Amino acid sequence: MTTYSLPELNRPPAAEPHTVYTVASGDLRPAANVTCWHTQERLESDLAAAVTDLGWKLRRGHAVDEAKGHGFIDSQRAGIEVFKTLPKDAPLIVVEAVWQYSHHVLAGLRSHEGPILVVANWSGEFPGLVGLLNLAGSLTKAGRDYSVLWSADFTDEWAREGLRTWLETGTLTHDTGHVRPLPPLPRDPETELGVALARRLREEKAIIGVFDEGCMGMYNAIIDDEFLNPLGIYKERLSQSALVAEMKKVSEEEARAVRVWLDHAGMAFHTGTDEATELTDAQLLSQFKMYIAALRIADDFGLDAVGIQYQQGLKDTVPASDLAEGLLNNVQRPPVLSRDGARELYAGAPLPHFNEVDEGVAVDSLVTNRIWTAMGLDPATTLHDIRWGEEYDGRFVWVFEISGSVPASHNGGYDKSYSMRQPPMFFPLGGGTLSGVSKPGEIVWSRVFLMDGRLHVDLGRATSIELPEEETRRRLDATNHQWPIMHAVLHGVTRDQFMARHRANHLNVAYAPDAVTADKALRAKAAFFAELGVEVHLCGDVTLEP
Repeated sequence: MTTYSLPELNRPPAAEPHTVYTVASGDLRPAANVTCWHTQERLESDLAAAVTDLGWKLRRGHAVDEAKGHGFIDSQRAGIEVFKTLPKDAPLIVVEAVWQYSHHVLAGLRSHEGPILVVANWSGEFPGLVGLLNLAGSLTKAGRDYSVLWSADFTDEWAREGLRTWLETGTLTHDTGHVRPLPPLPRDPETELGVALARRLREEKAIIGVFDEGCMGMYNAIIDDEFLNPLGIYKERLSQSALVAEMKKVSEEEARAVRVWLDHAGMAFHTGTDEATELTDAQLLSQFKMYIAALRIADDFGLDAVGIQYQQGLKDTVPASDLAEGLLNNVQRPPVLSRDGARELYAGAPLPHFNEVDEGVAVDSLVTNRIWTAMGLDPATTLHDIRWGEEYDGRFVWVFEISGSVPASHNGGYDKSYSMRQPPMFFPLGGGTLSGVSKPGEIVWSRVFLMDGRLHVDLGRATSIELPEEETRRRLDATNHQWPIMHAVLHGVTRDQFMARHRANHLNVAYAPDAVTADKALRAKAAFFAELGVEVHLCGDVTLEP
């Protein structure tokens, strides 16, 4: 007999018959959880009514914490403890009305043996749809089966039938007929260009600078070296503390020169004096120092693209990174000299920045930058959150929106761009955005993601359209009015098809001057990825013939 004290294994309870359990993954920032809790409560109430009407019982898997003022799982440890108490084989719904940190629940979901459904409310008020897509992308990367569903309030027949199907079968399949594998590409100048650029990347290699990985628990946004290196892409792992240290070396005079340049370019800054609620000159100077510091560190390491985590690491240290990121992504931007003043860094070119260190976007931005530059197009790229959307004038118009890192050329120039203070709920130290309404025009959209143990990319076309000013204002007020917005109409992809297929909260966009050129750029991009061995999928109405 052993003399060791053996641990007792956890014995979770048995599942109750005809009962579905729910969990709610939340933010790591207490202010966000408290502010968003009322929206989450409303969604949970709507879902409970639907589940009850379908003859099932709903049991919340964890209690509301009255002291904290919310009922979210707000850390990875909290999530692990919650899943210890849940029946392992019970049907489980992850209910998301807000942005959530996927790693809070990923450990429990990986080992859960029952069917999993992730639901969100169709609303732009808080980014619940964005949270659903991020968790879906993370579960896809993890190889865990799951289903997704969305509804304004779960009273519509489509959502009710979807919920009924999942409750009865444990699975829910949506139409993804808009996705097709890449057929043989035509031999034309664009495909030849894509292949040549891909071979050059693999041979000469590129480096992406990562200022701390895993922003906001986005497991899906981390791509391991084993997948990147065969493409010719390598990581330079950097610390955000080094970025802050470099910011301290930037002089006030250099930071003010950035502001003067932007003022002359016509960019508007909505400033005040209250550091807690308004954008101040001091916050802006800090952001300009970050812009300069990022370029100098990128030059030190010979980086081809760079990503800054910011959340959580820097949010309690310096103002937001978004303004610096938007400047980096633009061809025309304030000049930055090397420390000795002898060289302009990355002169006449953007340094692609992948917001929130989303490494799928890093690969995408790097590829786009090289193709668009070779074709003589504006290589400015950005990512957007797939935030929400509604019908307008007979078309479904998406709200693509991100926290402020859009290049000025996407807005039509600096004179059509502005900067507002970031919401205190997410950004306690403030800082400005690089905001505006995306100009009308043709775009190529794309997403690099991990699925079934290999890299994939979805490619599609869309049009950024102009809406009346009052409709734009309504959509901004329904989401985050401080952030840049794109009104996008996808080509040949419905709302529900897009939601069912997309494997991340972000997608990458780049402009082309017309539809013919956009098709050419897409062909070059498809050829580039195919040459590197990435699984290419065409989405919607895409023309591959010259």
